[in-house]
Amino acid sequence: MGNTEYEIQQRFEVQVPPTKPFFHTLKSSLKETFFPDDPFKQFKKQPISRKFLLGLQYFVPILEWAPRYTFEFFKADFIAGITIASLAVPQGISYAGLASLPPVMGLYSSFVPPLIYAMLGSSKDLAVGTVAVPSLLITSMLGKEVNPHQNTKLYVQLVLATTFFAGVFQAALGLLRLGFIVDFLSHATIVGFMGGAATVVCLQQLKGILGLVHFTHGADLVSVIKSVFTQIHLWRWESGVLGCCFLFFLFVTRYFSRRKPVFFWISALAPLTSVILGSLLVYFTHAEKHGVEIIGHLKKGLNPPSLSELETSFGSTHLMTAIKTGIITGVIALAEGIAVGRSFAIFKSYHIDGNKEMIAIGMMNIAGSCTSCYLTTGCKTAVSNIVMATAVMITLLFLTPLFYYTPIVVLSAIIMAAMITLIDYGCYSPMGRRQLVLANPGGEVMKKLDKSKFIDTVGQEWIYLTVGEAVDACNFMLQTCKPKTKAVESEAADDKV
Repeated sequence: MGNTEYEIQQRFEVQVPPTKPFFHTLKSSLKETFFPDDPFKQFKKQPISRKFLLGLQYFVPILEWAPRYTFEFFKADFIAGITIASLAVPQGISYAGLASLPPVMGLYSSFVPPLIYAMLGSSKDLAVGTVAVPSLLITSMLGKEVNPHQNTKLYVQLVLATTFFAGVFQAALGLLRLGFIVDFLSHATIVGFMGGAATVVCLQQLKGILGLVHFTHGADLVSVIKSVFTQIHLWRWESGVLGCCFLFFLFVTRYFSRRKPVFFWISALAPLTSVILGSLLVYFTHAEKHGVEIIGHLKKGLNPPSLSELETSFGSTHLMTAIKTGIITGVIALAEGIAVGRSFAIFKSYHIDGNKEMIAIGMMNIAGSCTSCYLTTGCKTAVSNIVMATAVMITLLFLTPLFYYTPIVVLSAIIMAAMITLIDYGCYSPMGRRQLVLANPGGEVMKKLDKSKFIDTVGQEWIYLTVGEAVDACNFMLQTCKPKTKAVESEAADDKV
């Protein structure tokens, strides 16, 4: 009996692999870290002309998919682009105000950067535009050095410098194959930061909702609350009623779209509808004479070049602050953009290159800083971004006078409605932090679970017939932390923040 056990142990004994030389191990580790996708494999045994074409397609992905583009794709892209543009125009104006910039810069930032990303980006679903959290960081960090209202010209120059250095930092990370660094930002850290920032942004929008003129630029909760409640005697009830009505309208349309995903476009068009209704209401009632603040004149025309302003900012005494702000906002924008892009890629079963995304986002911010844009990040294919940019171009050329009577309170309501979606309530609950997945359960186990009502508690969506299906589901949930994956596509249109 003892001899049999000894033979079985000998039969299954695993030998220790031989020790590899240090430099061989180091080479393998570096290759696995910096070149996990082996980008040079496709160039092997290829003629020079073919290598040149493959190199262009690698760095400019539009050259790869453009020859295969069909009219069927364009019909879907046209609808997606127009839908995104209807959201990008009011949000661009709103987020420019959040960054303490002229409203037209928000429209500028929705024109040039999407065109650059369409050529260089690898995500099929990431829509490019201004975002809330970097806008808040820009105004809170640069606002401490330069008052955006008293010295607007210098402040705009520093914002352009911040955008430039953010783009240089992002592109450098991609060129140096350092995309894995973003993976060290844990999901819990990003969720906590985004939730806190969204809370502060929502409270800051009380300035527009309540019709206040003077308000703090601080990003801390105490400063915002103090600024609100020390000016109770200056609250305007007209502005407050209007803001609450539009907030209710935005929430109702979003709720309806999530209950009926086929009507996602209703939620996507809600911000633009709010702007139109608010402008008409102010125009016919002359509400601007009764405490409702309006945007006023918007400059007509395409993006003016800003190379001279960018060059001037390099000689400013506040340049180091702009560099620091650019690096911080660049990392946040990358983490947000790549996380969203990867979530869509996993959901739709295609691959995106994190290093390519860094280069694309960095290059579009560098180009944007030279064309009066500020920091941007991220539809069926990249053509959706081109369609969106074309729609914004038409707006800049012909439609900006129509925004004269747009009330500030409507823009504040749009920002508040968008910010609430950044707070991921599911990740704060116990089931959001821990989730039980059953893979390949036996028949008797299923009977016992069914009798104990355990399946009803956990949900049938967490029980899989094979281990492979369970692993795929866990991988997707680790990237998204969204319990209802069927609403991902419908939420994309109204969650571009």
